Amino acid sequence: MFSNKSILITGGTGSFGRAFVKTVLERHPDIKRLVIYSRDELKQFEMSQTFSERQYDGLRYFIGDIRDENRLRRALEGIDIVIHAAALKQVPAAEYNPFECIKTNVLGAQNLIEACLDADVQQVVALSTDKAAAPINLYGATKLCSDKLFVAANKIKGKRDIRFSVVRYGNVMGSRGSVIPFFQQRRSTGVLPITDPAMTRFNISLDDGVKMVLWAIKNALGGEILVPKIPSYRITDVAQAIGPECEHPVVGIRPGEKIHEEMITSSDSLNTVDLGAYYAILPSADDDIRREYLARPDVSAVPVGFAYDSGTNTEFLTVDQLRDLIAGLQA
Repeated sequence: MFSNKSILITGGTGSFGRAFVKTVLERHPDIKRLVIYSRDELKQFEMSQTFSERQYDGLRYFIGDIRDENRLRRALEGIDIVIHAAALKQVPAAEYNPFECIKTNVLGAQNLIEACLDADVQQVVALSTDKAAAPINLYGATKLCSDKLFVAANKIKGKRDIRFSVVRYGNVMGSRGSVIPFFQQRRSTGVLPITDPAMTRFNISLDDGVKMVLWAIKNALGGEILVPKIPSYRITDVAQAIGPECEHPVVGIRPGEKIHEEMITSSDSLNTVDLGAYYAILPSADDDIRREYLARPDVSAVPVGFAYDSGTNTEFLTVDQLRDLIAGLQA
């Protein structure tokens, strides 16, 4: 799949970026070029201690911000595939600094689209979030806008041979800023604060997130938003798995938070198909991609009114399963 290909990943020093780079280098150590594009020189230095340019001839570290279109254009020279993982993701920070989030998540996305069109990139896979479905916070709204930009980019590519797709999934287990490392840090205090006892979230491992992006690179037609079928967890079960001996006071949800997260709304059901391991939300104005997907024997349209949210999900992780998964993160 990556024979003689050059790949760039924005936000490449983040949790997903590190996992993606690790997987690609393990499977394709002789890759032509793998560019880690991010704005934090310290994180790039730290990452280079594990993934060295001396060890991997095709590896490159490129300091830059997706807000800077000129720098993006320089970084994209000769690149075939782009994975877009850069974003401002913290919900409270986005509520307090809304336009900073817009600059990165929306204007940065459009900068990347324009630069990819001009650089003859062949494929772009953008990472999204469950918070982009029926958003109630600024972060989710910016990611919904970003998703729309990447989907619509397929309509302005002209005769260029390029595909833009989106991968949308839930909380990545153990990622920086998520509830599991927060609870682990607080366990020694004897208190794990619970926002709301009814709260649920989707859960995906870093490995499964990488696997899904690799699947999208190989299979996506362009214009779809891909959604994985993944389990949910209850926040109370996470607290029980990490600190059963701790107190679990209820402190209330933070500004912009939902009790349950959605990935496919009932309004999306008219344009959603079931691919087996994944769902695909198709662009409403593109009958060709719908016909192409439904022509496949293992693909079917979801029922009208179908919705996919963490509270009504059919699969939930138990406390023991959560404990085992968390132990695996520490191994």
